[in-house]
Amino acid sequence: MEYGIKTSVGPSVSVTPTAGFHGIIGASPQMRRVFAQVEKVAPTDATVLILGESGVGKEMIARAIHRLSGRGPGTFVPINCGGIPEALLESELFGYEEGAFTGATNLKRGLLETAHQGSVFLDEVGEMPVAFQFKLIRYLQDQRVYRVGGHEPIVADARVIAATNKDLEKEAESGNFRWDLFYRLSVIPIVIPPLRERVSDIPLLANAFLERFLSEGLGSRVEGFSKEAIQAMESFRWPGNVRELENRVKRAVIMGDEPLISVSTLGLDRRSDMAPPVKAPGFATKNLKEARQAVERQMVEEALERNNRKISRAASELGVSRPTLYEMIEKYNIPRG
Repeated sequence: MEYGIKTSVGPSVSVTPTAGFHGIIGASPQMRRVFAQVEKVAPTDATVLILGESGVGKEMIARAIHRLSGRGPGTFVPINCGGIPEALLESELFGYEEGAFTGATNLKRGLLETAHQGSVFLDEVGEMPVAFQFKLIRYLQDQRVYRVGGHEPIVADARVIAATNKDLEKEAESGNFRWDLFYRLSVIPIVIPPLRERVSDIPLLANAFLERFLSEGLGSRVEGFSKEAIQAMESFRWPGNVRELENRVKRAVIMGDEPLISVSTLGLDRRSDMAPPVKAPGFATKNLKEARQAVERQMVEEALERNNRKISRAASELGVSRPTLYEMIEKYNIPRG
């Protein structure tokens, strides 16, 4: 379902009237590339690894992949790998037989078994204990599980979609993640860009959140955003990404006393982490888009040069993830070595 986007969010402030993809808001080139990847990979049964910072909407992408696949009518089972204690992880994912341990008074089907003919979403997979990772590899090999206390394999035909905000290659290099599991999970990697890298989506998202909260009856006085509020949101770096934007708009709708949400109502007048101005390149460009691309390419090339072409170091200096830097290198056809 696509969100309806109003064409006006206050005096002299307009936003694009169309920007939806199965409930996900975004019209920027970066998000359109993501949507195209989702449409291409969804009909297959390939394992997908969704990469991106916290709050960018990785689970929404996973749900879109599930809905667009042949498994859409089946169950979508989200699993927070970082939220389940290590001692309980095996019994939660694989289930257990009656009498398998003290307190196991009944048979319990595991989450993988529950997702049979559907999809399982392994969120925060980078938090999975190394000792357990081999058991997940074995499941990925044959789509069978062994309940705790059981001896017979049980078919659990679930498509695996994983997500992480960690650099799994770096984690594997340090011994915190198995290389063989990384290769099995990252058959199709999809990188979700942070909100600060798709500024054109910010007014669309803010307006969609506003419409939703108003329809839920959370506010009665608010009608839209001031021009200054839109500009402030576009300048803010959004360390919490889309989730932070959603929470700020929700608070503004509830607490707002004026028709237009202001910079102060959003809490952005007290923030110091606005996007810094970027020094223009020393050559002419035809328009703003070309200027931005030129600056971005120049910054990437200089960071790579300063860090002896080491991707991890350059990405850290630029404040982006390794997958994002790889995407930028490919976009601008920059030599890696």
